[in-house]
Amino acid sequence: MGKSLNGKELGNGISQRKDGLYQARFINRFGKRQTIYAKTLNEVRHKLRTEQYNDEKAINVVDKNMTLNEWFDIWLSTCKKNCRSSTKGSYITHYKRIQEELGWRKLTSLNLIVMQEAFNKLKTDNARKNSKKILVDMLNKAVDTDLLVKNVAKQINTVIAKEEKKERRVLTIRETELFLEQAKGTFYENLFILALETGLRVGELSALQWEDIDFKKKVIHVKHTLCYFSKNGKYVFEMHDTKTNNGKRTIPLTAKAINSLKCQKLQKQEIILKGKTAKEEFQNLVFVTKNNQPTQQFLINQCMQLVIQNMNKAGIDFSPFTLHTLRHTFATRAIEYGMNPKILQKLLGHGTLQMTMGLYCHVTEDTLFLETEKFKRRCS
Repeated sequence: MGKSLNGKELGNGISQRKDGLYQARFINRFGKRQTIYAKTLNEVRHKLRTEQYNDEKAINVVDKNMTLNEWFDIWLSTCKKNCRSSTKGSYITHYKRIQEELGWRKLTSLNLIVMQEAFNKLKTDNARKNSKKILVDMLNKAVDTDLLVKNVAKQINTVIAKEEKKERRVLTIRETELFLEQAKGTFYENLFILALETGLRVGELSALQWEDIDFKKKVIHVKHTLCYFSKNGKYVFEMHDTKTNNGKRTIPLTAKAINSLKCQKLQKQEIILKGKTAKEEFQNLVFVTKNNQPTQQFLINQCMQLVIQNMNKAGIDFSPFTLHTLRHTFATRAIEYGMNPKILQKLLGHGTLQMTMGLYCHVTEDTLFLETEKFKRRCS
């Protein structure tokens, strides 16, 4: 409770300075202390009510000299407050690409030429696309708070030159057989099989728990995804619901998938018998490390690349691929075997059929030759 020079109580946050001016202070929605001055008590009270009202309605104007770096910190801590830590980490990564060129500049000095020059220096269209997405969202919020009149970041061109798009890798039937044969006995063999038989994402595989599996009905209930990020030199794991309602789904299990899960259960029991303990929230994870900790994508990829290296050493020419390739392979094989695309969309957890057909269904050499032979027979 502030006081006047005569010792009279003026109200919460209001006081009178030695020079006679009245001042009122409050914490705005950005967590910053805002101070208002006036010559009379009634005037400062009116100004305080107005500023607080504007702040609640998200129309108050913050520092006009604010830089992009300062605004990024506010945007991340307020507008993206409820995002996952891993998602915030990706925002920081995408922003860092343009930070050196643009971060020090005042928001009001940003124009299309300045921003386009910064984006032109990025190496790939994909990097430009991701960084633009972050910048556009940041500046949209700046417009909403009257810091900017217009968001010109929307006009940034992210396609600088025609880049040769790499065809997403899909394993042929023979490649799949060779890989699984060489992966026998490796620590993540069962995970590889389940990925090929279900098309689960790596985060979904890592988050899979025994209670999610119904062996009687032969289905998996996909409910969660496992995220992790680095903090103070250590990995922190967080279990989250799937990002969208489409991600929550039930997937039928093939005989191969069921067998791989049963083998995995035995492997997990062996780890526990060795005295390896896990935190309570991660005790029921299906796939873990040798120390009974939540698994990480780079560990799975290391195992996968070691298998491929051994194949090449043995004289089997096999190019590298990632764990996500197994998801692509599942989707492509499902279409090849005649699965209804709408069913596949449901199994993959996609929101649109276009995403399913455009991203995950590919023409392999197996299909190309098979369909060509069918065409020849029809024509003869």
